[in-house]
Amino acid sequence: MIGPHIAGLVSPRTLPADALAGFLGAVLALPQGIAFAALAGMPPEYGIYTAIVPCIVAALFGSSRYVVSGPTNANSLALMSALVPLAIPGSPAFIAIALAVTLLVGAMQLALGLFRLGWLTDFISPSVLAGFMSGAALLIGLYALPDILGLHLDGIHGAARTIAALAAHIGHINPSAVLVAATTLVVTAGCARISRRLPYMLLGVSVGYGMSEFLVRTLGLPEMARVGAIPSALPPFSLPLVPLDRLPDLVAIAAALSIVALGQSVSIAKALARRSGEYVDVDREFVGQGLSNIAGAFFSSYVSCGSLNRSLPNYLAGARTPMAAVLSAVFLVVLVIVCRPLLERLPLPSIGALLLYIAFGLLDLQRFRWLWRAGRADFIVALVTFVAMLTLPFQQAILLGCGLALVAYLHRTAHPAVRTLTPDGRLADRPFTPLEDLPGPVVECPQLKLIRVEGSLYFGAAGHVGKHLQQIRSHRGQKHLLVMVKSMNFIDVAGLELWTHELAQRRAEGGDLYFHRPRSAVREAWARTGFITQLGADHIFGSKREALADIYARLDQNICATCTARIFRECGGMAPVGQDTPARSGMAPGKSA
Repeated sequence: MIGPHIAGLVSPRTLPADALAGFLGAVLALPQGIAFAALAGMPPEYGIYTAIVPCIVAALFGSSRYVVSGPTNANSLALMSALVPLAIPGSPAFIAIALAVTLLVGAMQLALGLFRLGWLTDFISPSVLAGFMSGAALLIGLYALPDILGLHLDGIHGAARTIAALAAHIGHINPSAVLVAATTLVVTAGCARISRRLPYMLLGVSVGYGMSEFLVRTLGLPEMARVGAIPSALPPFSLPLVPLDRLPDLVAIAAALSIVALGQSVSIAKALARRSGEYVDVDREFVGQGLSNIAGAFFSSYVSCGSLNRSLPNYLAGARTPMAAVLSAVFLVVLVIVCRPLLERLPLPSIGALLLYIAFGLLDLQRFRWLWRAGRADFIVALVTFVAMLTLPFQQAILLGCGLALVAYLHRTAHPAVRTLTPDGRLADRPFTPLEDLPGPVVECPQLKLIRVEGSLYFGAAGHVGKHLQQIRSHRGQKHLLVMVKSMNFIDVAGLELWTHELAQRRAEGGDLYFHRPRSAVREAWARTGFITQLGADHIFGSKREALADIYARLDQNICATCTARIFRECGGMAPVGQDTPARSGMAPGKSA
């Protein structure tokens, strides 16, 4: 079923903005498609084909309003490296295998979406997205510099190698290219500053084109790189036959490419959703990407996914609906057919300047400052992801960031706070309050320990909580323990064993164990394993007043008779030996806890 964005959002009011964004996307797709096809070991026209049919299908069946699908550098490089051992790049055999792999990738992506496994992408945290966006922005700007400077660095990939190559060729800068790029950048930024409603990117490219023609044809300055010869943009029908003798190898390759492609698409969709406020249905995005690759395989397209270089300009250019991506593909065909001579003269420095402008707008340093204030762990995750984007392949950077975020989460959940509580005598309702939140020395009950476990008890946290319980048991007088477990949302075998051990230890020492307000999921686990029977249902309480009234009757009354703490209401009827008033504590005498 076609996405609701198409049926519900497209209107005469949105079409002008979508048309402008789509036209800009078509202009950007031309040189990118040709370049990415070369990276993939495919003929140049296959890059253009991949920017047409998959782009339309993904927009119609996906979820995001702004993601534009097509060829990407990560997919192209991954496909090239995976298929080189199987066939010669550019050969008919290589093309046939690439189309077969594309079909398998689409089938896998479609299956993931139909089985609603999109929740797996929830493990891509906002911190990872922050590092990804800023790292990608820096890469976009860096990779645009060769075109801006008029340098030819074919075959150079990676941030470090690109910087080294730029430094090595610094003496060969083309002044014409720099001037055209600067003109495009100034006009684009100036028009955007005047009004974001203006088609500032299109205006910048147009002025840059005019400047290039003036410099070269009128002033006779050195020529600069152009888009060059453009083959037919009409994608021919193809039949992606999967060779059965290579099926195991191709399935493994397709599985890896599926992860890479979906990682890119979902990361881009979520990052744009954070900026725009839209909701992204990840499962539907999986379905859209899967269908786009399946359809693309039958129309001479290799593996496609959400393109960062096209999605971000699409959003910033004012796209309103997925129709912008559809129009981008349509305009691409029209431009190649109708305006081929003009487009072949489009200067690459002008396109590079647009990418540099976009990259600058996406380098979100303010987000990093906010993450630093919000939490050091999230900041480190974002920073590591950012650095990884500059030093590792895209998919590895995302996996590293997600893995680090997961480790940080596990570290936090594996160390739930275990706080000692006592009634706060400063307030009328005398709430149980952590000792560290009360001023001055505070007296505890010598027989009953009150604690609150602030987190779920699973195998990762059992050891941490167990150490606290061991330290508490070292105070021999407090043989009874009341645990507030409202924050304990779930419990596993390790947690069950921990409470079973704690119950046995306390009863062996003449004390007991009690719980206040366990969650229903926790009680059900206790019931299934027989722990409630072992503990006794009367040791689980729904209110603190009920718990204290019951537990007080189980305490050693001889100790109570000589106690000077008197922190509970139940203690108020007994006068401390040798005193007319109770000692200072967290509670006044005769008042309820």
